[in-house]
Amino acid sequence: MPSHDTRLPLSRRGFLLASTGAAAALALAPAPAHAGARRPFGRFGSPTARLTPQTLYVDPKGRGDHTTVKDAVTAATGSGWTLVLAPGTYRETVAVDVTRTEATWIGASEDPRDVVIVYDNAAGTPKPGGGTYGTTGSATTTVQADGFTARWITFANDWLRADHPGITGTQAVAIKVQGDRSAFHHCRFLGHQDTLYADSIALTSFARQYFSHCYAEGDVDFVFGRATAVYEHCHFRTLNRTDLAAAPYGFVFAPSTAGANPRGYLVTRSRVGSEAPDSFYKLARPWVPSSDTTARPSLVVRDTWLGPGIDAAAPYTNMSDAFPWQNQRFAEYRNTGPGARITVPENRPQLTREKAESATREAYLGDWKPWKEAC
Repeated sequence: MPSHDTRLPLSRRGFLLASTGAAAALALAPAPAHAGARRPFGRFGSPTARLTPQTLYVDPKGRGDHTTVKDAVTAATGSGWTLVLAPGTYRETVAVDVTRTEATWIGASEDPRDVVIVYDNAAGTPKPGGGTYGTTGSATTTVQADGFTARWITFANDWLRADHPGITGTQAVAIKVQGDRSAFHHCRFLGHQDTLYADSIALTSFARQYFSHCYAEGDVDFVFGRATAVYEHCHFRTLNRTDLAAAPYGFVFAPSTAGANPRGYLVTRSRVGSEAPDSFYKLARPWVPSSDTTARPSLVVRDTWLGPGIDAAAPYTNMSDAFPWQNQRFAEYRNTGPGARITVPENRPQLTREKAESATREAYLGDWKPWKEAC
């Protein structure tokens, strides 16, 4: 059954007022802080009572080992480090390179609304040394290392088109994940275009990723990339737009699965809601990047509630007419809700019961079972 948790999704509009002052555009309220002033790290120890020798504590108010996530990552060289993040808004960009494997980040209050890592670069934002950042460079957080786990953290990019009318590169990534065995539990991913980049380190690397009880919002291709990724009990929310006069406003998923990879994105027991008018969003379009024209995007959406924001008659469309969506690997199974109505059968490819038996988290993730990991 889909997850109907109404407490988790405080949208991007729910923290930007406090962090950027963008009240007119975003109608925000500050996030609540549940960890007490005397216990900023909750049940996860402190610098004087570490969980393990490889646990570092981050607090913008100076009560930990570091005041920024970037500084803590720099200090955590090698494998197996845990970062415990006190409530706060961390306005910075952060990168976890391939050498920092088996890292764990924990939001200390156990409420993702309290711990926000956010920045505001877009693909077209000028770089200090010349040129622009591009889609990958726009990411607030980049994770390349294998074995990364995050719990109760918000990853965001608060760049807004309305604030930068002269910039045409409007992709603004909240997080780019490239490592194998990357797991996110009770996290939020906030942005507009290209919010959650679930990718791999190379075309030949079939990175496995798992998102459980997470929330992601955006408008254009806001969950995209070539990873083998399972989204279970997640809530996807499409945003309203005032800069467009007609549908479609955007697309939820844009997988770019390598042709040699048998499995791309699996969405299961989740929900897709919307603040936009009915039928103004497509469920997905295939991304065949110029760097890999042999890609065959793969997406299975099953046992998921699709709200009225999804165009039920034509839920899929092309990103490029040279690569029609019908030639890709898109399928559905036992979805419900107004956006799942099958009114034009040829536009809603369905799995058979037999094929659905192989569209499971176990089949996609193999010997890795992140849903069994305890914090």
